[in-house]
Amino acid sequence: MSRSVDLDAFGRADDWSPVRAVVAGFGVSGFAAADNLVHVGAQVTVLDESDAGDRAEKGTLLEVLGADVRLAPGATAELPDDVDVLVTSPGWSPSAPLLAQARARGIPIWGEVELAWRLRDLERPAPWIAVTGTNGKTSTVQMLEAMLRAAGLRAVACGNIGLPIVQAVMDPEPYDVLAVELSSFQLHYTSSMSAESAAVLNVADDHLDWYADMAAYVADKGRIYSQVQRACVYNVADPVTEQLVRDADVVEGARAIGFTLGMPQVGMVGLVDEVLADRAFVEDRANTAAELGTLDDLADPDSGAPPAPHVVANALAAAALARAHGVAPAAVREGLRSWRPDAHRIAVVARQGGVTWVDDSKATNPHAAASSLAAYESVVWIAGGLAKGADFEELVRTRRDRMRAVVLLGRDRHVIAAALGRHAPDVPVIEVGDGETEPMDRAVEAAAGIAGDGDTVLLAPGCASFDQFTDYAARGDAFAAAVRRRTG
Repeated sequence: MSRSVDLDAFGRADDWSPVRAVVAGFGVSGFAAADNLVHVGAQVTVLDESDAGDRAEKGTLLEVLGADVRLAPGATAELPDDVDVLVTSPGWSPSAPLLAQARARGIPIWGEVELAWRLRDLERPAPWIAVTGTNGKTSTVQMLEAMLRAAGLRAVACGNIGLPIVQAVMDPEPYDVLAVELSSFQLHYTSSMSAESAAVLNVADDHLDWYADMAAYVADKGRIYSQVQRACVYNVADPVTEQLVRDADVVEGARAIGFTLGMPQVGMVGLVDEVLADRAFVEDRANTAAELGTLDDLADPDSGAPPAPHVVANALAAAALARAHGVAPAAVREGLRSWRPDAHRIAVVARQGGVTWVDDSKATNPHAAASSLAAYESVVWIAGGLAKGADFEELVRTRRDRMRAVVLLGRDRHVIAAALGRHAPDVPVIEVGDGETEPMDRAVEAAAGIAGDGDTVLLAPGCASFDQFTDYAARGDAFAAAVRRRTG
């Protein structure tokens, strides 16, 4: 059966009991969506192929509250009858049978983000400041959150960063503003959102195993600018992001704001010597700029090492978004000083014999790995895993002069090896094959045999981790443990 209720008529204050909702996938965002749909009174059916982890326990809780929870192999094969809306988890491909059946029956497909937008408290709607990009989303959103809090606002980072956005929206104590990280998958299933301001940090090959082509991936990134109210923040060094702004249908009066590692023009934020400068949100921006901080404010608090270029770019993007919200320069600077990167993001694990060992396991695509490589002069690069359809041609061409040697592991290591053979044939390559012993231990041993005084051994895989590890954090932990065993 097709849609039988007007979903646009239902908001946070309404009784959703006429709405029959199916939630596809019962991970973090799926549980949050189902839980809050039950809370507003909808008739909820949850479908997932597994009850692993805490899913069974959460399923029992929702069943007590009246939901129909089906967690078993085959549960997602058939869409139930009498469905008004399907709420899908972000990782589900549009080609999944359940989603294909919904489209064939004319049933709307929402993501958890779309649901959250519709459940906002319209009496006190916290504005959304949204961030996407192939790389740097989490760091940028965390910096933004720190700036907003430094300004005295009740703010929280949510969305793809871990806290489901529907959970933030439904918090009994309303937030002043939400710093929202959005993946392309989440944006694919979002249609109604009108962010106060939004940024696309960069666009590079990624998730091409999910998308039909690069154009489809880019288009989903661009959805974040739709109906933006104040500022569309773009990367001056990435023309694709600027074109997405030009193509966007925004609220009248919204501004395009660029961020750049160079000297900012009027309407941009950028660097003047070592100062983060604002020429977009000052009164006399044609002749003056506001100081938002310095590179020293972003330096590693332990080593004093200067920030990598992509960290500075993320800081400028966050600053532009914060300034668009009205945050004062002093609070921007305080936020930058208080920010600390998460684990597995350019984290120094050890220093010994003139060699620095760095964990950037979060670099799960070539663009992220290239950014990481740009931060060091002489690198023994540890890379490989699941390439997700991406190639490494540009990375190798642009970063080969920094590669002292390369250690490859993982299922798609041959993809990187082929690019190295074509564009950096003189760079030594060691491949860690599949075997019984721990691959990361062997990779670290191989790197230790090559690295010398002044070198950085850098784990920046450029690939997903799921072929050998449960996630990128487990991969980074394995690297750190192997390094500590090796260096003592």
